[in-house]
Order: sequence, then C-alpha cells, then structure tokens
Amino acid sequence: MQQDLQTNPNQQMENATTTIVQTDVGAKDGQNKCPKCGATDISLNTSNGKLRCNFCRHEFEPEKVEGLETDISKLQGQIIGSGATNIVADTNDVITFKCSSCGAEVVMDTSETTTARCHWCRSVLSVNQQIPNGSIPDVVLPFGIPKEEAKKQIEAFVSKRKFFAHPKFKEEFTTENIMGVYFPYMLVDINAHAFFCGEGEHQTAKYFRGNGEQQRAYYDADLYHVEREFDIAIQGLSVESNLDKLNNSQEKTNNVINAIMPFDVENCVKYNANYLKGYTSEKRDVNVDQLRTLVDTQAKDIVRFAANETLTQYDRGVAWSNEQVDMKGQQWQAAYLPVWLYSYQQVKGEHKILHYVAVNARTKETMGSVPLHMPKLLGISCLVEILGIIAMFFINFDSNWLFLLVGFLYFFIMFMKYRNANARHTYELETKKNIGNLKEVDQLIQSKTGLTSSKMEGANNERVNGTKGNLLNALTGEQVGNFVVDAVTNTSPLASFVKENIENKGDNKQ
Repeated sequence: MQQDLQTNPNQQMENATTTIVQTDVGAKDGQNKCPKCGATDISLNTSNGKLRCNFCRHEFEPEKVEGLETDISKLQGQIIGSGATNIVADTNDVITFKCSSCGAEVVMDTSETTTARCHWCRSVLSVNQQIPNGSIPDVVLPFGIPKEEAKKQIEAFVSKRKFFAHPKFKEEFTTENIMGVYFPYMLVDINAHAFFCGEGEHQTAKYFRGNGEQQRAYYDADLYHVEREFDIAIQGLSVESNLDKLNNSQEKTNNVINAIMPFDVENCVKYNANYLKGYTSEKRDVNVDQLRTLVDTQAKDIVRFAANETLTQYDRGVAWSNEQVDMKGQQWQAAYLPVWLYSYQQVKGEHKILHYVAVNARTKETMGSVPLHMPKLLGISCLVEILGIIAMFFINFDSNWLFLLVGFLYFFIMFMKYRNANARHTYELETKKNIGNLKEVDQLIQSKTGLTSSKMEGANNERVNGTKGNLLNALTGEQVGNFVVDAVTNTSPLASFVKENIENKGDNKQ
C-alpha cells in the first residue's frame, strides 16, 4: 500500500534535468527561393497544407521538427524546444536584412511581421531563425479551412441567434472583416505514473416510499475500496501562451477562442514564415515557468478522467482520498495554431465588450458570443413566466409549482446560448492520452441501504481543477438548459416545454 501523499508535480519538473532542443536547425533568414524556378513569392495552399510557389506552382513537402522525443512513454526529465525558451525582455525586435537579389536594405519589425517585400526588386524576405522575443515558435499548424468556408460557419452561427441579438449588431454584422490569426500556444507532452486510492459506490436498487407529494426515492448501493495504478502518456496538451488570451476578463469574450479546441497538433510542421503570409499572428509573451502550474493542474485533471474510463461500474461515483501523479517527463513546444476570427465591439455607455465568433481553421468547430438585446429578452421571458403561471392552474401534476420557474429558466438558457460565457475546451476529455500497465483493486466493503441521494457523498472523480469551476463550466447554452431541466424533472410538461423551445432554437455549436 502506498502512503497517502499528494505529489507536487510542479516541483518535480522544476528540479528535473532540462534539455534544450534546437528546432530551427537549417533555417535561414532572408530569401526562401523556390528550388524549381528561384521565385520568392511562396504561400500556403490551404487545400493540402503545403507551401506553394505562386509563380511556377511547385509545392513543397512540409518539414517536421527533428530532435524532439516522439515516444512520449520514454520522456524523462524536461525537454524544451528552442522556440519555447524564455523571452529576453531587451531583445531588439527590429532587424535589418540585405536583399541578396539587389543589395537593398530592408527593415523589419519582428513584433509585427516575419515577412517583408524588398521595396526595390519586390523579392520576399522572411525571418526563420528564432530570436528570443516570442515571435518565432518551434512549430506551426497550417490553415486548413479557406476563408469562404469560415464565413459560412460564422454566418450560420450568428443566424441562429438573431432573434434576441442587439439591433445595432444585426445592422452592422458582416463576415467580410473576418481575419485569419495564428495564436501562440504551448504544446506539452507528459509521461507520468499515477496512483489513486479511495472508495466507490455501485447502485444495486432504486425504489420509492410514501405517496403523492411525500413520495421519495431511495437507493441501495455496494461500497468498494478502489485503487487504480497506471502509466499514462499525454500528447499535445495545449495552453494559450499569450497573457491577453489567458485573461478571461468581462471586457473580452476570450473563452470562445479556447472553446474551439482541440486542434490536430500531431500535424504541426517546422516553422516557416511563409505559412504566415496572408494571415496575422500574435506573439507569445509568457514563459514555461509562468504556465507550469496551469499545465500540471490540467495534466492531473486529464489523469483523473483517464482513470474514470476504468470505473464504469461505479455509477454513483468515486471519492478519492489519495491522488498521486508522478511526472517523469515533460516536453514543451511553442506553436502557432490557426483560427478564423470575427470580432465586434459592443458599446454601452462607458462600458465596452469585445465579442468574438471563432472558427477552428482545421476542424470548423465554431463558438462565439453575440450581443443581446436585453429589453426584448426580458420581455419575452416575462411573457413565458406569465404563461407558466397560467399553466400551473390548468395543468394538474404533482410538481406543478415548477411552472413558476419557466420564465427564469427561459431567460437563463437564452442568455447562455447567446453569450456562451461558460464555453471552454474540455481538455480533460479531449486531450489525447494512452494508459499502460494498469493495476486495479476493487474490494467490497459493505452493502448500504436506504440512501436518499442518487450520487455518492463526497464523490470527486469528475472534479476539474484547471478551470474556474468544474465540468459544468464547459456546458453551452443548450446543454445547460437540458441539464437544469433534467435535474428538476425528467417527465413533466415543464421539461417538454423548455426542451422543445431549446430544440427549436437550433444547436449551440456548428
């Protein structure tokens, strides 16, 4: 039996041996010439993710970064790609190139762009060698969705939310100003060993006692001592590496950008400035040490949910008393990931809110926030509440008082549907991981009868610590509505009414 200790994975990695892998080996600044014709006008072909010469149409095979560990189960210590090393505060962002075609000097501000065109001969110059200001990552995931497809996704998302949308927003909305943006992320691979110990309950019976309004549900359950021990390899845990996007302020709906993950980060390629041509990018402005606590907390969430895959028999939950996660190795890469972004600034007096609608430029996953016309939403919600009160007197069932909630539920569901303030990436479920060397212990302790709760008291196996709340924070408008309705009643006319209304409003995600 292992001791009841909580391992500090953060301290483990801080004390681990660190290896820096140079990921820009062979990269050259200046002109990137087509090997077929010598032209420098090269850009991304979104249909296949390859770079293409815009003169002779020759396409380049993507390069992969060399030197990083590909077998995550073998990771030991800490490996950091050179593009993810600490930012040097006094780095000069302005670089001067001498054009190799005509000899002219070209000045480039790398905080704004990594490509420029010579003003004399029109040759394209680019920065590919890493400089310690956060603008050159290790890898890039090329855009895979063209602008026209992204526009359709955004238009479809907004069209399902126009009924309660603010009139000025509806008047000014256009997808012509959407932008393709490469956002900075850290991609973290983790090799770990986990040991969990606690108790779990399996429901054996459900029955009712009492009559009418006094009727209550009771449960019988078997209580088990539960242990799970396993190795786990986590691949491509993705976290934002820009302070602005990490800060979920009330002035910006940054969370919707987080909610369009995951990306297929296994298809990232070696950084080349030509992938960025025609798009904008944000520079990384945080270091590994600033993200370490967040990454370790999210990694532990992923491990906890990986253990859940072996706990299907414990339908009432598991209460872990000991959670140990031994981080044996981590690998960090700085990456640019592609997003199509629509933004709209809503002004209410001196208060401003920046609303985003974002499209994952690899998967088409779409999420956004639409400005609400509150007077209209409040008016309709009051009307629904009045109808609910009337229905309470004409429809006879045991819990008809629940009709008093229908207006409040309607307002809450519609507000969530338009603003999606709780939307986030469910990293604990969607991050890729593999379990090995699994050891299981399930020992019956006792059989319990007459329990009044449908869930085990103290169950914590679905706890999420790497966000501002738990798994409920990831639910979107429609999901929250159904969750609330199901929690109140599963078979009442109220449930049918609210669920039918939600379905008529369409899906929350595209």
